[in-house]
Amino acid sequence: MQFGVWIPTCRHLAAPEVIHRAVTRAEQLGYDSVWASDHVIVPDVALERIGAAIYDPLITLAVAAGATRKVLLGTTVLIVPYRNPVVTAKMISTLDALSNGRVVLGIGAGWLAEESAALNVPFEARGPMTDEYLAAMRELWTSEAPKFAGQYTQFSDLRFEPKPVQKPHPPIWVGGHARASLRRAAQIGDAWHPINRPVDALRAGKAEIGRLCEARGREVPPAVTLRNDVRVLRAGEAAPPPLHGGVVVAGEPAALAGRVRELQAAGVEHLVLEFLSPDPDDLDRQMEWFAEAVRPQLV
Repeated sequence: MQFGVWIPTCRHLAAPEVIHRAVTRAEQLGYDSVWASDHVIVPDVALERIGAAIYDPLITLAVAAGATRKVLLGTTVLIVPYRNPVVTAKMISTLDALSNGRVVLGIGAGWLAEESAALNVPFEARGPMTDEYLAAMRELWTSEAPKFAGQYTQFSDLRFEPKPVQKPHPPIWVGGHARASLRRAAQIGDAWHPINRPVDALRAGKAEIGRLCEARGREVPPAVTLRNDVRVLRAGEAAPPPLHGGVVVAGEPAALAGRVRELQAAGVEHLVLEFLSPDPDDLDRQMEWFAEAVRPQLV
């Protein structure tokens, strides 16, 4: 099982020095990946949940690429319809090339109608736009003479370089747990990537994706990954509430290792840890404690 760290690009810890410190410590502590979330603007209705400031995920990961050598660089998740697909494909391809093939593209269709409106993206069309934009990006990444004719984007008679280092392109992890997300994961996903899902829901989602893959003739279903709120507890400390609904994975080191084993038994192969920390020093301690007291119990 692999482990990643969600980098605090939003909410109360979002600051350049905290982001840089978390990225470099994650690699020093042996984590497998670092992850950034995506919003372009924050509507007032979501201010409490997201915070006023959120750093762009692709630019954040470009900075992370320059500060590290080994960790994977992931989006959890990039909201696909928010950006022109040709521009997005260029940014991801460039990041993959400059990081020597370390990008993981977690994707989603978006959930915040007010943000979509501010970006002039029709909220009701976000699903079809996501599917079409992903198809267009895959064409750009894999074809020597890309061409595409869709409802929302068209191009031909062009060259697109650099191609991604990873072939055929960076892995696509499909976020969400609704029916459309499971369908998208079965259709094009290298992994399914929900947030804060309990064990039973993970098993049910995995089974449904398996059925959808079988119906499509796909022999190898996508991997199951998970991003989850996490807290390593001290003796007597209570688990905090989740930030995203669902469940918090929390406990003292031995108990927490047991919770992670349950996720592993449900099929989770890569767990992205969103540590619930009140301040930067606590975040550093949480990262160290999990790496040194919890992860060794999972080998």
